[in-house]
Amino acid sequence: MKPYIEIEHVTKKFGEDVILHDINVSMEQGKVYGISGNNGSGKTVLMKCICGFLPVTQGTIRVGGKIIGREIDFPESIGVIIETPGFLTNLSGMRNLEMLAGLQNKISKEEIRLAIKRAGLDPDLKKSVSKYSLGMRQRLGIAQAIMEDPKFLILDEPFNGLDKHGVSDIRELLLELKERGKTILLASHNSEDIRILCDKVYEMDGGRIEEV
Repeated sequence: MKPYIEIEHVTKKFGEDVILHDINVSMEQGKVYGISGNNGSGKTVLMKCICGFLPVTQGTIRVGGKIIGREIDFPESIGVIIETPGFLTNLSGMRNLEMLAGLQNKISKEEIRLAIKRAGLDPDLKKSVSKYSLGMRQRLGIAQAIMEDPKFLILDEPFNGLDKHGVSDIRELLLELKERGKTILLASHNSEDIRILCDKVYEMDGGRIEEV
């Protein structure tokens, strides 16, 4: 089976600084891939390159057979959490997701409500995002990432700010998405998250990657 994501000889430089050194990784559909590594190891930069947010200096990244930054600017069916999800804090969670969904106009209000429920929030909650706890904002970010039913999820520290109950909920959700054939790439500082969820784990250190 052809990999869904192919990263070949990818190097990323900022000026003279080499942030990613000759990265080669491939990922199949229906599997969860973990990346661990300290802050500054290159995990987030690699994720941003896969999303098309940062151009690579050398090498190619293919998602679904198309080269990012050459054939398409961004992967066609992707849900992303990188760093803290940004929302309009004066609006409710539901209203935020309605506005974001309106950019593509691919999904109904019912599908947005379902995504919010699956992430463990109440779609009828009227309070503004400014009054949300960190864990609630994280759940809303996950709802945003899954609401358009993407084939590929990139989740950078998806368990940030979640209590024990929240971590358990989101782990369950990710395993269910994997069962449905989604490809998931996640970075976590928690080795237990990685152990429970991932089919394959990579360690990043100083911009280099190796399978654990």
